[in-house]
Amino acid sequence: MQFQLSLTPAPLPTPIDHRQRILLLGSCFTEHIGDALREWKFPVMQNPHGILFGPDAICQALGDYKQRRTYKSTDLFYLNECWHSWHHHSRFSATDVNEALQRINGSIGATHDFIQHADWLILTLGSAFTYRLTEWADPGGLNVGSAVANCHRAPAAWFSKEMMMVEEIVNSLTHSINGLRALNPKLKLMLTISPVRHIRDGVVENNRSKARLIQAVQILTEQVSNSYYFPAYEYVIDVLRDHRFYDIDLVHPNYAATQFVLERFSTYAFSDTTQILTEEIRALVTARRHRVQYPDTDAHRQFLKSHYQKTIELQQRQPELDLTDELNYFSGQSI
Repeated sequence: MQFQLSLTPAPLPTPIDHRQRILLLGSCFTEHIGDALREWKFPVMQNPHGILFGPDAICQALGDYKQRRTYKSTDLFYLNECWHSWHHHSRFSATDVNEALQRINGSIGATHDFIQHADWLILTLGSAFTYRLTEWADPGGLNVGSAVANCHRAPAAWFSKEMMMVEEIVNSLTHSINGLRALNPKLKLMLTISPVRHIRDGVVENNRSKARLIQAVQILTEQVSNSYYFPAYEYVIDVLRDHRFYDIDLVHPNYAATQFVLERFSTYAFSDTTQILTEEIRALVTARRHRVQYPDTDAHRQFLKSHYQKTIELQQRQPELDLTDELNYFSGQSI
């Protein structure tokens, strides 16, 4: 008897390996993928504007990277004793305006440089809803009606809310991707849709929002060259299909669900050789994080020596990997 739907997407025609640079943008589920790739020693840059949920916010960020935009104090606004950018997550906010600008512009500059040599752009779309400034808002360099990426706990009267049309999503993302490919023609695109439920929008409204994203992504993968879809949303919603795979808020997929999706991502995106290498790396990372109960024992010293030798051998075989943390730990330098 079968207790799960079967979902086996065709693997990428050109698999990802550890020599390829990956830029990831999008919702909080982006960070599950990005954190895993970083732990597995892939060269990644993740959410350089912070978490972004909507296609409009993602496109704004991609435009900033392409232009290497420099934000000025007039582009920010002051609220609750902090300076904020309407285009950035609150992790870029600061009580000092110059500190906020330094964070923002430093991230944009680094991302502009990264994109020129990147191999993959992975976008995770979270919601088709957009929030626009009303006449009551502090504009922070924007006009009334401009879309914002983050509301920064500002008064509700500062915003109007609407759902983007499918054509609008497709056109804006296509324009942004083509713009980046003018900088880097080899850039490949992977699209995913976040399985996180945006229940604050309403259950029915969340489903309508996800439906528009799904339709837009289908059109994009058909029309934009070298673009692919990884079904993270379908793995959680249709394969796992149970609230026990969600956190206590019934909104965010829990550890078991994210690990399930990451395993499927590995099969989808990596060659057999890269999957074997990734497992070897994961074993070393797990050993580095091992909680030591008796550090002054021969057994622990032998543990360090054995894993140090394994790390050295792996580094020699795969010189592109950054195993600095593991080498420092197993040599005793970081204990």
